[in-house]
Amino acid sequence: MRDTNLLQLALGLTPPWTVTRSDFDPEAQRLDIQIDFPPGSRFPCPNCGTADCPAYDTGQMTWRHLNFFQHQAYLNARVPRVRCDKCGIRRVHVPWARPDSGFTLLFEALLMTMVSAMPVKTVARMVGEHDTRLWRVLHHYVDQARARVDASAVTRIAIDETAARRGHDYITLFVDIDQARVLFATEGKDAGTVAAFADDLAAHGGDAAAVDEVCIDMSPAFVKGTAEYLPNAAITFDKFHAVKIINDAVDQVRRAEQKRQSLLRGTRYIWLRNPANLSDRQQATLDALPTRHLKTARAYQIRLAFQDLYDQPSAEAGAGFLKKWYFWATHSRLAPMIDAARTVKHHWDGILRWFDSKIANGLIEGINSLVQAAKAKARGYRSTRNLKAIVYLLAGKLDLELPA
Repeated sequence: MRDTNLLQLALGLTPPWTVTRSDFDPEAQRLDIQIDFPPGSRFPCPNCGTADCPAYDTGQMTWRHLNFFQHQAYLNARVPRVRCDKCGIRRVHVPWARPDSGFTLLFEALLMTMVSAMPVKTVARMVGEHDTRLWRVLHHYVDQARARVDASAVTRIAIDETAARRGHDYITLFVDIDQARVLFATEGKDAGTVAAFADDLAAHGGDAAAVDEVCIDMSPAFVKGTAEYLPNAAITFDKFHAVKIINDAVDQVRRAEQKRQSLLRGTRYIWLRNPANLSDRQQATLDALPTRHLKTARAYQIRLAFQDLYDQPSAEAGAGFLKKWYFWATHSRLAPMIDAARTVKHHWDGILRWFDSKIANGLIEGINSLVQAAKAKARGYRSTRNLKAIVYLLAGKLDLELPA
């Protein structure tokens, strides 16, 4: 009697539910707790809430609970179906578990805490359950939390894609810049992803017309999607992506020149770093090169100058600086640098918009790194749906409302 009373208190059970006995099997390392209700007990209808519905019949059910020390624990109960005058025959909801779940609420809370910190497969192995069952739990809480998301105040977003798996499968992330949270993740990286975001934003109380700032890379698809589905948004082209375009041009110059200048072999990362970030060894290598006669060195100087754009004190100063830089780059007689400069010209307004918006995709790049690290630890995910759930879990700042 003392054991059942203690378990009754520990489980927080209230009438008519009572612990009737417990069975411990030391060889199986398993504790089974039996729960029942007295004859004549009445229950609320799980559908309409009508009280005092009589039991119609019962079925035996089992749920995995938190371990008892190192031993697995299970709750076992006769669960009644009730006869409701309005709804007919319905199975009641037990207070310790969700409908259709084989785990108790407290066990699910433990699982969600663990999968926030380690791969689902690892957690499944630790708790002795198949990972498919854990994914069902994760999807339930993430989907429920996303349904409660309030996006009514969203006005500034960043957009970027991240690889879902090897090959050409991608998901696109839409990040609320002011709240530093992933609002939406969807398959693909075309203009249709922006349309899907606009629909999802509306479903969460937001308004696509209220979005006035968007930070993207120079993807034509994102430019097109933003213009069509976020009509009032001013575009800022991500400055790190703009610099990368110039970096790629420098590397093209180096690769072409090293065919004739073997001393450039092994110097790739010297030209992609800023002087202050060079190691002593890299700096010594650079100092030993005849930079005055190298095309790569000229391209490198053009690249360093482009970065100085973002140090200009105003939009007007930035525009004047960029005009001079463009003239230099297009008269450099270095084809890759000329092509890069023309790309900059084509995206001129969005690059200079940075002086007004001061937004960049550094935040979303950090989220991408977090997602890719989680994916690497898990050695990939079986489905895009699973990957999106992990993105929301790690970077969505969701209120999961886990039972305590």
